[in-house]
Amino acid sequence: MTEPGVGGEHMVPSPDGIATDYLLLALRLDQRLPGFVDGYFGPAALKAQVDLEPLRPLARLAADAATLAARVSEEVDEPLRQAWLTAQLRSIEANALAVDQAPEGLSGPAYLDLVKRSFDWSPARRPEELFSAVRNEIDKLLPGPEPLVERLAAWDARLTISVERLPPIVEWLVERFRERARATFGLPSGEGLRVSLVRDQPWAGYNWYDGRLQSRVDLNIDLPIRAPELVSVVAHETYPGHHLEHAWKEAQLVGSGHRLECSVLLLNTPECLISEGLADLGRRFAVPDELEAELFEELFERAGIGTGLVPTAIALRGPRAILGEFAVNAALRRHVDGADHATVRDELEQIALMSPERAEKRLEFIENPLMRTYIYVYSEGEALLGRWLDAVGAHDQAARFRRLLVEQLSPAAIVAELSVPPALDGSSN
Repeated sequence: MTEPGVGGEHMVPSPDGIATDYLLLALRLDQRLPGFVDGYFGPAALKAQVDLEPLRPLARLAADAATLAARVSEEVDEPLRQAWLTAQLRSIEANALAVDQAPEGLSGPAYLDLVKRSFDWSPARRPEELFSAVRNEIDKLLPGPEPLVERLAAWDARLTISVERLPPIVEWLVERFRERARATFGLPSGEGLRVSLVRDQPWAGYNWYDGRLQSRVDLNIDLPIRAPELVSVVAHETYPGHHLEHAWKEAQLVGSGHRLECSVLLLNTPECLISEGLADLGRRFAVPDELEAELFEELFERAGIGTGLVPTAIALRGPRAILGEFAVNAALRRHVDGADHATVRDELEQIALMSPERAEKRLEFIENPLMRTYIYVYSEGEALLGRWLDAVGAHDQAARFRRLLVEQLSPAAIVAELSVPPALDGSSN
């Protein structure tokens, strides 16, 4: 991961006392846990101040988080902001204590407790019957005498996009999704992004938000990129996913709302459950069901893939997404149950039908010191926000989704709204 970018001070107003102490705390913890700050575009003076300070003990940072959380309960009146800050600070405290008490990482119940405190959410292990049913469905879609994992690998090979074709295809997808986002959610004036191809990373794609409404998006070409997955990754990282979320929140929450705590982006905190969930859900707005076949046909043609494969590719998308949820089980097997690397790799191959290369890449993410707790936010975030989105009618879902882009929503706030009848969307609850 790169160092977080620093935005210009003229872009944001001066923070209040709560936001100032939150930003200082986050930047100080990043010095002890490099990579915890995923992006910073707040006041440069605060970043410079922390850079010149001596390192603070982790136990003190945890205590500072608890003290600030108590101040939030007394000084912050706005319910959504208070809930968001409280959840974030509990997570900061938990992460500081975890690194202090177990620098090499937690396992078993202690690890699971850290996950819960990090995201204000507990992951749910998926039943084996779910994956068995999905494998049966894929078996019917890809009939043949070879083992299913080999049939699926052969199918995937047919959908691979050559690296030299990727740049113009990605540019086309980004522009297409940007225009859909403009029509559906609006775009902050002056936003923009650029995309690069990279190697030697544990993830498929990454959005580095630099502030001033600008993102850098990296797509990892360590493994062959398949056409259907490219659609999801691009929507996830750009429009209406991470880039649009960060740009709107900078414009609305930081710029207009003067909530300077939102000018730092932190890994392994509750905001990530919301951010990754909305980025995954964003695909349904980037590629509505009624337009999926048309988009796939043009994509396959641009990629030099036969358009006759489109119906099966569409039929496989849902089952493949469910197989992807086995990552939750794999992480729990590795870090809670104590299963070793080889055992979990075999389970990824046999249960989730991954190739050996993709199983290793997934384990690289699951075992990464920063990402070992992060792995859950994709499936769990999408599941939570999907229920919340589906609680309103189809015609109201775009307005509800837009709230994720512009409001300071926490997992607890989403759960609270699920327990009461939906309000009229387009306005804050």
